[in-house]
This record gives sequence, structure tokens and C-alpha cells, in this order.
Amino acid sequence: MAVSGNSSDESQSLAYTLTAKTPFLGLKLYLVIGICLVCLISTSILIFLCLRSNRRSERREIRMKYNSGMLISKLKESDREEDCEIGGFEREKKAIVNAELGREMRSEIESEASSGSTTTSSSAVSADGLNAIGWGRWYGLKDLEIATRGFADENVIGEGGYGIVYRGILQDGSVVAVKNLHNNRGEAEKEFKVEVEAIGKVRHKNLVGLIGYCAEGDKRLLVYEYVDNGNLEQWLHGDVGPISPLTWDIRMRIAVGTAKGLAYLHEGLEPKVVHRDVKSSNILLDGRWNAKVSDFGLAKLLAPEKSYVTTRVMGTFGYVSPEYANTGMLNERSDVYSFGILLMEIITGRNPVDYSRPPREMNLVDWFKGMVASRRGEEVLDPLIQGQPSPRALKRVLLVCLRCIDLNANKRPKMGQIVHMLEADEFPFRNEPHKTKETAPLCSHSTVTHKIPVLSKWR
Repeated sequence: MAVSGNSSDESQSLAYTLTAKTPFLGLKLYLVIGICLVCLISTSILIFLCLRSNRRSERREIRMKYNSGMLISKLKESDREEDCEIGGFEREKKAIVNAELGREMRSEIESEASSGSTTTSSSAVSADGLNAIGWGRWYGLKDLEIATRGFADENVIGEGGYGIVYRGILQDGSVVAVKNLHNNRGEAEKEFKVEVEAIGKVRHKNLVGLIGYCAEGDKRLLVYEYVDNGNLEQWLHGDVGPISPLTWDIRMRIAVGTAKGLAYLHEGLEPKVVHRDVKSSNILLDGRWNAKVSDFGLAKLLAPEKSYVTTRVMGTFGYVSPEYANTGMLNERSDVYSFGILLMEIITGRNPVDYSRPPREMNLVDWFKGMVASRRGEEVLDPLIQGQPSPRALKRVLLVCLRCIDLNANKRPKMGQIVHMLEADEFPFRNEPHKTKETAPLCSHSTVTHKIPVLSKWR
């Protein structure tokens, strides 16, 4: 009886304790305990759901990356070159290659070379190694030092903000141009990648061919085909005497060749290549006055129908399109504008901006537009040109210039259309595509007796 009495007293005490009011909002103790349990359970459930959601999102990201990697690999495996026509100039499909850099690139090439036939020298790469890269060969730094005689000053043929170009003779006797990139804040590596991606595998008669490269330590060098007749800027603005060797026909040959090279970059490649620095000093000339577009250090690769917006406008003052300079919006129409300025420069012999001229003639675009508007188009011709073009030919080129520099970028013609315009007998188009006839060169290599004019300074 005593035991049962004690049990009943304890149960009554526990019940009293649970039903007693607490300081928390005056609630009874059992309610407070219940609320705490509910909160604890709810918190546990929320933590569990969050962890589960994070795991699912991580798995989804991994799956997406994997699928993207598979897609990219399939696209790379399906890359191939195709030949087709775009109204008179050849077109290849897909000619961009991803290059390996630095010592990893070198070790990969050398490992490929060691599995094939033996090399002819310690720095030469076997044919199997070259095929592994797909677009050129690797040169040792010592090879290029020997070729340029230790990068001697007398072998300098060009100099710009990104590097110095030397004339070099390789061991097999071939003449090349070696571009030694300045390594200012890593710019050498950046331009190296840009040029390799832009023109590493591209082959076109109006584009300077990139033969190979050198990547040793912090040194980045590019090896190009050697073009032996200087650049257009030298022939337009250098000391050529009272009569320029650039006749009207030669100037049109240079203009059409440049247009074909740019049209190939814009319309014959995928992704397309926007040069961004079209100017007279970047148009090299061979002994037959064929134009070759060079210097792709500022080039940008763009997907079809896409534009690129940047806060850092690159290019040369006087050639940069207004919309690119003002908004940073870049597409192939920017190159079209620059080509329009270049075409004006070709036919007038004037610099895009010349502070030595009277105020109204300092800016080439404004002066040119004013002369055409006042029906004085024949007066814009370079006075050093020997012989005059026909009125129809002159009018055609003047109109092409005006269309290229239209302030509305969407109204500018494409480079492929410009090729047709310049080659057509009537402006703006012929009923049938005009095909360039293969005729004797305007000036063969053997007849080029003029010394390449030297400018007062490199720009």
C-alpha cells in the first residue's frame, strides 16, 4: 500500500509540473516542450531537403558538363575543310585550329616525332609530328636566332606595338619573316594564341601564311612566309619619286586582292574572323603586286550572325569604325568600314588623318565626302598616278568607298559583295557573277626595279 501511494504521488507531481505555467508567454510546460519538438523536427526536415537539393544540382551540373564535353569533342572530330565558291573566290569550311602552348606543346610534338622517322636535326620535327599539329611546324629558338643572325638590326623589316619582324633564312635556304612578340604584361602569349587560332590553318593567296612558331620559356615567335615587296603604306606614302609605280590598274588589283582576303575571313571560315586592324601597313605586296593581308594580332573569332562588345577598343586611329569606337560593338562591318578608308587611301594617296594639311583636309573621310558631293570626284585622285581611269571605273570605286563608310553599319555591303562591285563592269552588280580572268601579271617579279620606299618612321 505504501508503494502504490508513492507512485500516485509521483504521477501527480509530474502532472502538476507539466501543467504548470512557464515564463514563455505564460504557456504551460508541456506546450513549450511540444513546440520545441516541432521546431526541431521541422529544422531537421529542412536541412535534409537542402542537402538533397544541393546533391541533385551538383549531379545536374556534372551531367551538363559531361554532355557539353561530349558535344565539343564530337564537333572537333567532325571538323573538316571544304572547298566551294563565293562568287569568284575560294571558300573553305572550318579552318581554325586550337594550338597547344609552351613546353607542353613542344613535348607533345617531339613525342609524336620520336615515334616516326628520325629528324634531320635536333630542332627539326618529323612529318608525323607536323601532322599531329595540323598547320605548321615548331622551330627551336636557336634555329630562329641563326636564321636572323641573332635578331640583328639589319634584318629588321617591320616593327609595331606587338613585336619586331625580322627577315630570316632557314637552314634549307627558304626565306621567312620571323615575328618576335613583345612580352609586355603577357601580351606575347595573348597575341600568340590569337594569331594561331585565327590563321594557323588558313591558306589563301591574299592572306599571309603562318608557317610555324616557337614557344620556349617566355619567348613567343611566329614564322610567316616572306613577302618581298614591302607594304602598301610604303608605296603610297614613301618617297617614290614624281611618278608612283602604282598605276590605277595596280591599285585596283591591290584593292580587289585585299577585299578577297577579308571576304574569306568573314564568309569562308567558321567561326568567322574579324581582323580589327585593316590598314595600309598591314597589306603586304609581292613582286607581282598581289596583296596579302597580314598582322592578325588583334583579330577576333566570332560565331555566325554574332557581335562582340568590348570596353577596350583596339585598332588604328583613322581606320576604326564609329560604332566600334563609340559603343565597343564589333562585327565584320567594322572591317568593312576600315576597308572603305583603305580604298580611299589607295585612290587618293592620302593618310586617313594628316595634320600637315589645311583644316578642311585633315580628315580624309570628311574631305572625300565633300569632294564627291560637290561633283569634284576626279580631283580626289592621287596626283602621282600615271594615267587616268575611265569615268565609269572612277565612279564605281567612289561609290564603293561611300557605301563602305556608311554611318549605318547595317547598310554597308559585305566583303563578298564588294569584290563583285570592284570587279563588275557596271555598278553595283552584273547580271551574272564576274570571274577574274587569269592574265599576265601587271608587273612581274623580274620587272620590279623600284627600291621599296622607306617611311620616316614605322607606325
